[in-house]
Amino acid sequence: MRVCLVTADPGHPLLAAVTGLLTPEHRVETLDPGAAGPGPGLSSLADVYLLKARTPRALALAALLEEHGAPVLNSAAATARCQDRVAMAEVARAAGLPFAATRAVATVGELAAAGAPGGPLVLKSRFSRRGDLVARADSAVRLRELAADWAEEPVVVQDFTPNSGWDHKLWVVDGQLFAALRRSELAPDGRGPTLPLPSAELPAAWTAAALRVGEVFGLDVYGVDVLDAGGGAPLIVDINAFPGIRGQAGAPEALAALALRTAANGRTDARTDARTDARTSAPTDTRTNIPGERKVPQVSEK
Repeated sequence: MRVCLVTADPGHPLLAAVTGLLTPEHRVETLDPGAAGPGPGLSSLADVYLLKARTPRALALAALLEEHGAPVLNSAAATARCQDRVAMAEVARAAGLPFAATRAVATVGELAAAGAPGGPLVLKSRFSRRGDLVARADSAVRLRELAADWAEEPVVVQDFTPNSGWDHKLWVVDGQLFAALRRSELAPDGRGPTLPLPSAELPAAWTAAALRVGEVFGLDVYGVDVLDAGGGAPLIVDINAFPGIRGQAGAPEALAALALRTAANGRTDARTDARTDARTSAPTDTRTNIPGERKVPQVSEK
């Protein structure tokens, strides 16, 4: 089988581990969407493409590959749904997922000009990318501080949910759940270590919500950030397509098996196709992300 990694960083620990599992029995190639020219590799398609990159150029490339019959994990449309946090929240809440109430604000500067917040707020860049804005603001002073560096940044706002200061990081690969605890970047001391969390110890409602995300968004490889909203109820605050999933025993094996099964099928898994077709309310036209038609900012891999 020929497996192609769509990424600028084939040395990423997850991808490197998958490559090690697949070779030498299978051929693993890399396609850097930032360096690829028009229609790269279309004369000789790989058996499956793993879409780790999430830049507009990568999404446009993935859509082109799909148009030529190549299976892509995750699909271009499913990946795009997780880039715009406004659309993400709308899709999730419409499906009944316990997603945090999320509202759009034009820019940080506009929010700061409005004065003091009514309560602690969490500000996030509207478009998910490496180095995006994620910050807590409790006062007008803090909003002005953020506006000094991020004045023109489109953002979404979520009410701050009191919590332990630890994020529950849940990852799913082909229906297999992995989990960890990571010190929140909103905690007073900032981001800290990642601690193991056996997925079997998660409440059933948390597991069900994480798996439901894949069904709703048409994702096979994804991450879900969850907070304890009180009484053990999960509150989803973010969703990521094809995250790093570092240090999770069994995750590379699950991804390698998914890649080979998808390649053998010659198309994306039928259940993914069905999930994708069911979400007509979600944005699916990845052609809006073709370079030169800048609808969202350039983003890099997480």
